[in-house]
Formats: sequence, structure tokens, C-alpha cells
Amino acid sequence: MLTLADALEALTNTRPLANHVITEAAIDSRQVIPGSLFVALPGENADGHDFVDAAFKRGASYALIQRDTDASFRTLDLRGGLSADSTLTFEPPLCLRVDNSLTALQQIARFWRRKLNLTVIGITGSVGKSSTKEMVAEVLGMRYRTLKSPGNLNNEIGLPLSILRLGSGYERAVLEMGFYVPGEIAFLCDIAQPSIGIVTNVGTVHAERAGSQEAIFTGKSELVQSLPPAPHGTAILNFDDSWVRKMEEKTRARVFFYGLSPEADLWADEIQGLGLEGIRFKLHYQSEILHAHVPLIGRHSVHTVLRAAATGIVEGLTWQEIFEGLHQGHTQLRLVAVRSQTGALLLDDTYNASPESMLAALNLLDELDGRKIAVLGDMLELGPYERQGHEMVGLRAARVADVLLTLGTRARLIAESARRSGMERATIHEFNEAEPIVAWLEKNLTSDDAVLIKGSHGLRMDRIVAALEVRS
Repeated sequence: MLTLADALEALTNTRPLANHVITEAAIDSRQVIPGSLFVALPGENADGHDFVDAAFKRGASYALIQRDTDASFRTLDLRGGLSADSTLTFEPPLCLRVDNSLTALQQIARFWRRKLNLTVIGITGSVGKSSTKEMVAEVLGMRYRTLKSPGNLNNEIGLPLSILRLGSGYERAVLEMGFYVPGEIAFLCDIAQPSIGIVTNVGTVHAERAGSQEAIFTGKSELVQSLPPAPHGTAILNFDDSWVRKMEEKTRARVFFYGLSPEADLWADEIQGLGLEGIRFKLHYQSEILHAHVPLIGRHSVHTVLRAAATGIVEGLTWQEIFEGLHQGHTQLRLVAVRSQTGALLLDDTYNASPESMLAALNLLDELDGRKIAVLGDMLELGPYERQGHEMVGLRAARVADVLLTLGTRARLIAESARRSGMERATIHEFNEAEPIVAWLEKNLTSDDAVLIKGSHGLRMDRIVAALEVRS
């Protein structure tokens, strides 16, 4: 277990006799558990330093601070190193004063990771990181004690917090790595030291910030560039994505391709979407052919399965272990199917949206029976790909949906594209607010309808689902 001595050594290069266990780290005082390290971070809307007292009351043992607090707790100033004063006591509650709380958190995580004898699997990509993380963790968990990063803790704050959850008993850690600016993934890899890297795809998500798909490619390539050379490092790459395929040139690690092409190391064909019953397909690896039925919904989920199976192969698992893990990982992370009060099937995919995930969700809608209604909202942060991305979605919506409802100004591009693609004008309805959409659906839904509701998180389209869902 991480101890205060580890934290102090990481911050000062001096290791005192301070064997007090630190259970985990937290940046939200409401999430503190007994024995944890509270990290006080200044923020735009709230300053963690104002909640040190609350964190200690909830059981935190220590707090990292970068400025004085109003609370009258003992403070150990580490800015000049750790004093050799033998009278120092480390009994909690105790504040640890540093120059920068976030930097200190990262230093501790970097130090702790290097003390652990385990394999880290890093996952990046524009779409599918979280579902891949969950499925990979389920597969590896069939043989190894495995930790996965909770939620989407995939940035310069979340990843160190995940690492500090690791105890010496863990053998594998599966961590998401998000990309927003150049150098970010390289920085995360310096902390986490992954030896296996999985890249899902290179889409247009965050193009507004990154600048272009080329910039996204460069940023996500930092994961495979950070891997150790073969045979110690392995890059698991999507052969079907031309951008990801090019990452073979960026790494010294062994490359393992997955996809739908026989040119990949692990590939699938004869994929059948069974609606809410999952997917059925054939897996090919070397001379082996295996028939699979996995309870993930949507034909696009076969790529998630391939990533998890590829990781299992690389890590030496048997096919029995791999398939047991694939069936354990039955939770559909983002997309949730619920019933409306009229009995209609609601596909709640309101967590976020990109052109790639929109198209995948529409393909799932296409697999279902009944009248198909697509409720699609703005896709944010697409930058120069905004028009192209929305128009691609409109083209597909015209081919899949019987009725299209759009929410937001950008989503009008979806409606325009659907009309140009031959969808009848009377079946397309454009809205600027969620409430009229709810009213339309309440009036028009029947028990035979299947409704996809999807848009960027900023639109809060989950409110539409909440208004329509059957209340227990």
C-alpha cells in the first residue's frame, strides 16, 4: 500500500519513518474515504483549499495544499525539502504544503508507479476508449488481479488518481488516456509507463481544439511512441482505420493488428447484429476459427471485442479465459435501452457524440424492428469538420430513420443533408429546445417505435430520456 513515506520521498527525495497508509487520493471532498490524501486544486468555480476542513471531517488523513488555508490544521512545509528534525510528527490530520498541488500529485503517482511490478495497458482513441477499457479489464481479470481507471479519469488529474488506487497486489492496470493538446499523452505515459498500447481510431472529436485530424493522429501516436521496444512492448492497432494503421511506423514495439480484414492478425467476419440480443460473428487468429456471440449491442461493438481479445492473446490467456471475460463484460456503457411510458424502446446514447459514434448508433437503430425515430443533436468541437461531420450523419439518417428530429443549430445541417438525400420533408422536424421534442414524442410515440436519442453532452439530451422513461 502507498504510505506517507512514499509520498514524502516522491516530493523531497528523503524517506522518513512515516508508515501511515494512504488509501487513495481524491480532489473532491465529497468523495474522500478514511485514510485518503485530499489534493486541494484551485479551479474556475471552486478552490479545493476551501474544502480541506470538509475533507478531514470525512476521514482524509493528509491534504496537499499550495496556499495557506483558514483551517487550523498542522502543516508540514515541503517547499524547501524535508527537515531532518527528529521531533517531526506525521500523525493525521496533516497538511503538506507544496509549490503546486497538481504537480505534487503527479510526482507521487510517477514515483508510486515505478515501485509497482505490474503491466499497464494504455488505451487511447477518438471513440470507444471507455467500452474498450471495461472489456479489456474483464478479459484480463480472468487471470490477473486487474484495476481499471474509474469513469473517464483519463487526463493529467484523473490518471494519477487512478494510479494511486493501485496496491502491490495488482498485476494489471487498464488506463484510458485522453488527448486534448500535443504532448499530453506522452506526459501521461511518462507517469503510467504502459507496455501495451491500444488505439481505437482517429476521428474528428476535439478537432476544434487539436486543429486537424493530422494533429489528432500525431497526438494519439504518442502512446505507441512511448511503448518499450519489442518484445517488451506491444501496440494493438486498428487495421481498419488508415490513420491508426500508419502508427506502425511510429513505434518500436511489436505491432498486433485487429480488424475486419484478413490482413490483420486477429480479424472477424460474418458479423450479425441481433439488436438487443448482441452480436454474432466469426473470429480468425492464425489457423483458428472461432464462433462467437457477445452481448454487446450494435455491429460496431465487434471492434471492442477484437481489442479485448487481442489483449488477451498478447497477455497469454486461453480462448476459454478470453470468452469468459467477453461474456462477463456485458454492461453496455454508454448506450442504455429503456422503455418509454407508451412502451416505445428508447436508446439513450446521450453521453456524447461524434460523427463516428453517431453513425454507429444509427447502424444499431437500423437493426431494430418497428418505426425508427432518430433524435439527433449538435456535435460539438468538430472544428473544420463540423459541416462534413453533420452532413455525413444526415445522409445515414435518411437511409435508416423513418422520422428525424434534430436539436440545435448545428444539427440543422443533419436535417438539410437528410432532405437532400431524399428523406421526406414531413418526416423531418427541427427544434432549438429539448422541451418541444419531449412534447412531440409524448404525443406521437407508440409501443412499436424504436427511438435513438443522441447528441453532445453539452446539450443535456438525457433530459429528454428522463422525461419519457417509465418511472418505477
